[in-house]
Amino acid sequence: MTKFSKLEPFDGDHIRMVVETPKGSLVKIEYDEQLGHFAISHGLALGITYPFDWGFVPGTLAEDGDPIDALAIHDAATYPGVIMTCKALGVVDVEQKAKKGRISNPRLILAPLWHQRMDAIDSAPNLPKRLREEIEQFFVSATFFTGKDPKIIGWRGPKAVERLIREAAKKS
Repeated sequence: MTKFSKLEPFDGDHIRMVVETPKGSLVKIEYDEQLGHFAISHGLALGITYPFDWGFVPGTLAEDGDPIDALAIHDAATYPGVIMTCKALGVVDVEQKAKKGRISNPRLILAPLWHQRMDAIDSAPNLPKRLREEIEQFFVSATFFTGKDPKIIGWRGPKAVERLIREAAKKS
């Protein structure tokens, strides 16, 4: 067991997110459970950087065999290993290629509780249309050389986040 696998996905009514790749990074960083450390997974295509902190919800297991992915919308950059307590904004449903065919790989959209500028936004579908489109484009572009061929299926609101986390927590 690793330090992150011991964490519960919820902190009371809020969601815990572990940052893997900070905002502005040119490389994808992942937590390696075998090593118990963070390691660079791969570089992004030229001109692409992480628009917000990227990570996962601890204590969960998604269909791709990793914890559920999460993007925390805020204007700061943190560091790998930082644990943020967040509120749910919604889900971007993504389908991608995997060894066992096409799978669902949803990406949670969260807002850190400490980030008061986000208080007015209560749901990812209520984000400005341009921001939603840019997030979708990032999810496609960030996997450009991986062969995953992601397809954006759609957006869901905050209630879907809790359901996904509870289902994925049962599998972990």
